[in-house]
Amino acid sequence: MYLALEDDFSRIQKRLSRMFGMESTPNFHFATKSKALNEGLEKQLTHFVKEHPDTKLIMIDTLQKVREINGDRYNYSNDYDIVMKLKQFSEKHNICMLIVHHTRKLQSEDCFDMISGTNGLLGAADGAFILQKTKRIDNKGILDIVGRDQQDQKIYLEFDREKCLWKFIKMETELCKEPLDPIVKMVGEMVIKNKSDWIGTASELAALLPKEISPNALTRRLNVNTERLLEEFNIYYETNRNRTGRQIKLTLIKK
Repeated sequence: MYLALEDDFSRIQKRLSRMFGMESTPNFHFATKSKALNEGLEKQLTHFVKEHPDTKLIMIDTLQKVREINGDRYNYSNDYDIVMKLKQFSEKHNICMLIVHHTRKLQSEDCFDMISGTNGLLGAADGAFILQKTKRIDNKGILDIVGRDQQDQKIYLEFDREKCLWKFIKMETELCKEPLDPIVKMVGEMVIKNKSDWIGTASELAALLPKEISPNALTRRLNVNTERLLEEFNIYYETNRNRTGRQIKLTLIKK
């Protein structure tokens, strides 16, 4: 779901056409209006997620359009609280929320000091991206990345004006690859050995592993290592809920 609160439908359709050669897709939903957080946005998002239980990403563009404005516009507590409310919603529904926000025009040695508002915004978020052009009229840009669960990164990009897409040029430094979680390795090896997909509960999966682990801990570690499962073992991990409870599905993708 993309809340394009500073756009209109015609602009979004033109952008989709230039980027992907289409004006709509069944897996992409967008809206140009929404309520503010203190006026019912959470209720609107909850309704959308119930109607679309496979939702993985919600983008809000921009934060200013949904934020609660109290007496002190850029109070640390207010900034922290609004991001924390969105973060709690994303954790409750197991989805990613990408919040677009403006930067100040004033330059700083630390680009993250340029985020408009107080440090409360970044303090509550799991991570942040700052995209800056090297020159205002240039098509070159730098994407700085920080986060609690990821290494700091600086990525150099180039803007394709025809397709309205930023293209990767290079990274300032290569990321250090963390050792694979041994539990995740056991799961991957089990599926590879059986040469078939696996569906069941976390309890059933935990019982098949040679090392003891609780169902909740197993689910958390698989959630964190979804990309590594796909990268290392060609296994697509997903969860869904049915009448009997939440199930795990491990799909072995054929090369």
